[in-house]
Amino acid sequence: MFPLGDDNPTRSFAWVTVLIIVACTGVWVLVQGAGLDPDSLQRSVCALGAIPAEVTGSASAGAGCGRGGLTWQALFTSMFLHGGWFHLVGNMWFLWVFGNNIEDAMGPGRFVIFYLVSGTLAALAHVLTDPTSTLPMVGASGAISGIMGAYLVLYPRARVHTLFFFLIFFRVIPLPAWVILGYWFVLQLLSSGSGAGAGVAYAAHVGGFLAGILLVGLFVRRRPRSAGGEVVGVAAGEPRDRGW
Repeated sequence: MFPLGDDNPTRSFAWVTVLIIVACTGVWVLVQGAGLDPDSLQRSVCALGAIPAEVTGSASAGAGCGRGGLTWQALFTSMFLHGGWFHLVGNMWFLWVFGNNIEDAMGPGRFVIFYLVSGTLAALAHVLTDPTSTLPMVGASGAISGIMGAYLVLYPRARVHTLFFFLIFFRVIPLPAWVILGYWFVLQLLSSGSGAGAGVAYAAHVGGFLAGILLVGLFVRRRPRSAGGEVVGVAAGEPRDRGW
């Protein structure tokens, strides 16, 4: 199942979401050479990717990328790198489908902090589950997983138009957000526990999603109420004041 869009209007244009998409695309093209040169791509991943063994200080000299030392800053830089066009486009599509509503609910400033914190915690989840790995981890999917977790909390019943395909049959079906997001999370959880999909940091997806669920209440803005207790200026499908 692949989400194509949702029926969840926003009150303002999601400029920060667009800027993140531009930043990730710019890094992919300008820093990583758009994947056209395998050596350049490998150098960028080694230089800026998050390597668990280096974050934990358990890397031996010359192991993996051979950077040496503690590289905590890589937890931040890694979320702007990608391993291929499909990796980039898939992540940016999920970011746009779910990110615009979360930015609208939080406001630009809070959204930026939420995105970076979710991405960092997602990377740490991967580090904790494989602390001696010398393989670099890259991608925005951990931070985007946090956005998806926040979306589940704020808009569980919003309709998400989902491309459902089975063998040669496909159809677009509107599904409640809790169905598509719950299905996605279960897949990540099962994959992380079974060791399936070498090269995919499923633990980062799980960690980011849980971080989004737990942190969204700290970042979403309060909604003013009228004398009758109704939320003022909130369109259908938008989050109500939950007392946060």
